[in-house]
Amino acid sequence: MTHVLVPGETTLADWRAIWRGAVPALHPSCRAGVAAGAAAVAVILARGEPVYGINTGFGKLASIRIGDDALEALQRNIVLSHAAGVGSPMPVPVVRLMMALKLASLAQGVSGVRPATLALLETMLQRDLIPLVPAQGSVGASGDLAPLAHMVAAMLGVGDIITAGVTRPAGAALAASGLAPVVLGPKEGLALLNGTQFSTAYALAGLFEAERLLGAGLVSGALSTDAARGSDTPFDPRIHAVRRHQGQIEVAGTLRELMTGSAIRASHLSGDERVQDPYCLRCQPQVMGAVLTLLRQAGATLATEANGVTDNPLIFVDAEGRPEALSGGNFHAEPVAFAADMLALALCEIGSLAERRLAMLIDPALSGLPAFLTPRPGLNSGFMIPQVTAAALVSENKQRAFPASVDSIPTSANQEDHVSMAAHGARRLLEMAANTGAVLGIEVLAAAQACDFHAPLKSSAPLEAVRAVVRAVVPHLDEDRYFAPDIAAATLLVRSGALADAVAPVCLPLLG
Repeated sequence: MTHVLVPGETTLADWRAIWRGAVPALHPSCRAGVAAGAAAVAVILARGEPVYGINTGFGKLASIRIGDDALEALQRNIVLSHAAGVGSPMPVPVVRLMMALKLASLAQGVSGVRPATLALLETMLQRDLIPLVPAQGSVGASGDLAPLAHMVAAMLGVGDIITAGVTRPAGAALAASGLAPVVLGPKEGLALLNGTQFSTAYALAGLFEAERLLGAGLVSGALSTDAARGSDTPFDPRIHAVRRHQGQIEVAGTLRELMTGSAIRASHLSGDERVQDPYCLRCQPQVMGAVLTLLRQAGATLATEANGVTDNPLIFVDAEGRPEALSGGNFHAEPVAFAADMLALALCEIGSLAERRLAMLIDPALSGLPAFLTPRPGLNSGFMIPQVTAAALVSENKQRAFPASVDSIPTSANQEDHVSMAAHGARRLLEMAANTGAVLGIEVLAAAQACDFHAPLKSSAPLEAVRAVVRAVVPHLDEDRYFAPDIAAATLLVRSGALADAVAPVCLPLLG
């Protein structure tokens, strides 16, 4: 499926589609601007003036003038020298997203890249030629240099390319697809490897995973509330209207809708001696509503970043029509670093609240259910250790959530003396999302098990649909059995979006 990108006008839905597998293609309207930008670089070069990134060295070496006969080598050298990444390769979907972000940035015509160079990057995406990019080596300024340099090196026929899941030498992979390596023109190497696309791609991926986990957390939270015979009074719209937070209002509405019609809830509307539920049930709108608001704030920042141009220098035309190259600092990824830190907090809280609901369900003093949700506790341990696993994952996420944006370390002989660490902040998010997904998977298993004890009473129609989806892959736990496959199956339901699909037509909150 092809997804058309209009540079400068992309939406989160565009990037979400690409993250989920759509193939990006540039809108034809950008071609004239790209050609004009490349022509402007030629005019600047013809004037013979020293211009950073076009005929000078880079970073601390910017004062060194490069002769016209060495400009091609200059651009190739910056790519090869900056391809200094280490560590495990980036996941292919994140590399695809990074390439698409770079494509949309360069297509705005102020980076000076030639149409043919941009076309190669676009064609590689469309033919599933994905560079192998080590994930470590960026500090988030001056751009994500090392990972982007590995991406560009593959365009030169250097390094490796992954296609159809197979890793091949880049030159051979390009040739097999009928493509020739690019020979970079003036400024092109710098334009391609300078920018925030690595950090932004990881942050967007984390955002979209967090969005799905938020929805799954509302579903599992509603099921746990019913399983614990909790009250839906805390979700009354009047409570949330007077606090006025939109996210909280929406989450309360979703929880009400998920629980409407539950016979389990109706069975204890009178005669229940409990006055108030624990916070993990009662305060779901306040916590998850704040998470929704945070995700939307991070999403707004990343949507802006994805529409921006973040290399340096940038090519403009002055009032007299003369092209000029302006050096600035759009490559500094501080906005992305802040957004990534926000997403880390959100992922922590989704998992933390879910683990507390899980702990409540297995505790007979709080839930009124059999200890550890097993019919014969003692002989069987039931959900004892899955809760320990969830606690371990929550703690691991807490340790990872320390804000990356408050760290900085000088680089490039103190020329680049303040950096964002956006790459670190964004790169952790997918692992944190995996942890949170597993916590929610364990919770939904426990909640389904707990509801079984209320038979023949049933939950609401949406929550019964969730139980059916769970029971289609994981049977009721009568006796202890090998637990890991059950957790893996439930986690897949969470991360694939199957829980959200099960509760349709209930609409779970989206970011936009």
